[in-house]
Amino acid sequence: MNGLRFQDPWWLLLWIPLGLIGLLAIGRQRRVAVLFSDVSVLATLPRTMALRFKRGLPWLRLLGMALVILALARPQRGREEFRLRTEGVAIQMCIDRSGSMDAMDFEVDGYRASRVTMVKRTFRDFVAGKGPLPGRPDDIIGLIAFGGFAEAKCPLTLDHGALLQILDTIEVPKPIRDERGNVLNERLWQEDQQTAIGDAVTLAVDRLKDVKAKSKVIILLSDGEQNAGIAEPEEAAKAAKAFGVKIYSIGVGTTGTVPYPTQDRYGRTVLQPMQVRLDEKTLKTLADNTGGRYYNAQDTATLEKIYADIDRLERSLTAGRLYMEYHELYQYLMFPGLGLVLLEIGLVCTRFRSLP
Repeated sequence: MNGLRFQDPWWLLLWIPLGLIGLLAIGRQRRVAVLFSDVSVLATLPRTMALRFKRGLPWLRLLGMALVILALARPQRGREEFRLRTEGVAIQMCIDRSGSMDAMDFEVDGYRASRVTMVKRTFRDFVAGKGPLPGRPDDIIGLIAFGGFAEAKCPLTLDHGALLQILDTIEVPKPIRDERGNVLNERLWQEDQQTAIGDAVTLAVDRLKDVKAKSKVIILLSDGEQNAGIAEPEEAAKAAKAFGVKIYSIGVGTTGTVPYPTQDRYGRTVLQPMQVRLDEKTLKTLADNTGGRYYNAQDTATLEKIYADIDRLERSLTAGRLYMEYHELYQYLMFPGLGLVLLEIGLVCTRFRSLP
């Protein structure tokens, strides 16, 4: 609903002295200016438009000053304040972007797709809603990406449009090569190929621990085993349990040989077999110790079912201000008011100047 308010209403008190000044100005206009023996002849003269307009000049100034005072009170129009009650969950997504997430063992519409592509696609459907997934419009959701180190990409937010834009930027790190094919970022690239699950969970717990929500959840997606970072997954799970955070861990893929894209000597991308290991024991421990669940996603359909299952999480009532936005209206009163005052002054000093 649209509302109207005055930001500085005390300025409106100036209307009282303005009214008194107006009465005095009208009384002064009726006062005799020049004494003459007989003015009966003047009474027979017709009243011109100029004469009628001149008698209204004091009202022109009063109207202009009244508009200026109204503008000083700063009228504003906008949406009235109201509170929105919704059921929401605080969710921190942790997405693995280590080297093995480039494995092409998923399939979409008959085409091979990498693990990270499928994780991002189903995550988008989970947040925005598609097919069996209704979306999570009332949840505050954050995003953490991790490889050899964990990085907070997006804070907990209701702005899911911005969240999904950030999601699109997450990619598996690639080597930077010079003209001779030498890798320039060898050390950093090798570090990013590893998996720091414990650090990612610890960072997610830190982001959730102070959130006032009945349900706080970490959704962890990884296809590897802990081989980097400082924090151990077991210690991260203890921290999550201490702050009432549930971990829903999703193991992407399986242990074994998977097709992995590489470049041949001619610069063409070809699929080569690569051995990977999924540490399901660690992922199960993280979930079991915090009251969550572990899932294994070996194909696209399973991953979508997992998100549908998580979508039925416990919800909690939250209340918060949706928004309050006002637009200033003073300019629509100030400028016409000043214009009327200046017009009256100009007419009195020129066309309607009188003696004395």
